[in-house]
Amino acid sequence: MFMTAAVLLALTLNSCKKSSNNSNSEPTTDTDAVKTAIISQFLDHTVSPTYTKLASYTDQLVNDLKALKNDMTQANVNTACVTFLEARKWWEMSEAFLFGAASDFGIDPHIDSWPLDEDAFNNLMASPSMIAALDSEDGDIIAGEQLGNALLGFHGIEYVLFRDGQPRNVADLTNDDMIYAVAVSGDLRNRCFQLEVSWLGDNAPASHVALMEELEFNTTVNGGDFSYSENMQNAGKAGSTYVTLTQALQAILDGSIDISDEVGTSKIGKPHTGEDPTYVESPYSQKSIIDFYDNITSIKNAYMGGNEGERDESKSLHAYVKNIDSQLDNRIVEAIENALVKINNMVAPFVHNYTDPSAGEAMEACQELSDVLAEAKDAVKDI
Repeated sequence: MFMTAAVLLALTLNSCKKSSNNSNSEPTTDTDAVKTAIISQFLDHTVSPTYTKLASYTDQLVNDLKALKNDMTQANVNTACVTFLEARKWWEMSEAFLFGAASDFGIDPHIDSWPLDEDAFNNLMASPSMIAALDSEDGDIIAGEQLGNALLGFHGIEYVLFRDGQPRNVADLTNDDMIYAVAVSGDLRNRCFQLEVSWLGDNAPASHVALMEELEFNTTVNGGDFSYSENMQNAGKAGSTYVTLTQALQAILDGSIDISDEVGTSKIGKPHTGEDPTYVESPYSQKSIIDFYDNITSIKNAYMGGNEGERDESKSLHAYVKNIDSQLDNRIVEAIENALVKINNMVAPFVHNYTDPSAGEAMEACQELSDVLAEAKDAVKDI
């Protein structure tokens, strides 16, 4: 089916080329097979590999932190930090598609809220009963149910592992720190497995599916029969929440608009404008700028037809929009690259340089990207 869809896409795009330079003209042919091919490419070569990597690295992080707890060496600290940053990378590169399971199940705020509540952390460390509970066999479940978002997820683990942009000195770590980190990483893994299983369904590893069943985590759309990939793949058919295939394409663009706007107005904007100087993501590892860059990369992957190494631009929103309005597509591609360049040119670390003019330039680039993606959403409509 997908081979047929790919052929139809190529034929359709070829037949839809404009006979003039009028960028506002619409394609003369449009088929469900073209849209289905784009959706399949997005699901199989952006969503699936991203969540698979995220699940794998968060699982490894649990193992690395357990190893560190049992053998407190600097080498083990460094290893855990490397794994943490890899897991973090794949989470940030998923943020263009936070729609679906990440939002429906509250996973995004659960694992990625900041700033960390340091006062609450200190109170937790002063509570022998809570430390004992976190050190139990069900410590991951207790963490997820009792600690609250301001003590959970990536930034709680980051606080334990990093200081001033470097792996923390092992001499500064306590056994209680490690009990906390192991429990929180277990909850992080559980939630990332939930993302993976929710989108991949039966294609996720059987052990991950089994854990979701054991924890009684919901992994289907509205508690029904469809995984999130099946729901999108079946757009326009009975049972899908997407009434049309076009709505599914627009959802991809909506996700991209949302994260571009968040990076510009919140992640960079709140500290830079003085609205909230404490609102700095990843301050302990000092990887904020990398986070922002990976967020925009998630947009690039969603728009251009897949992650790097898995991309097929012939089955992408890039090709679809180009066929509708080539000038608009050129502006989108340029806006993506400009946002990446402006973010990469920000003065690092962001936690100490958020007032620098380079942050303002990155904000503007993200706003321009949001605006042009909104134009694309309006252009991608049923014809």
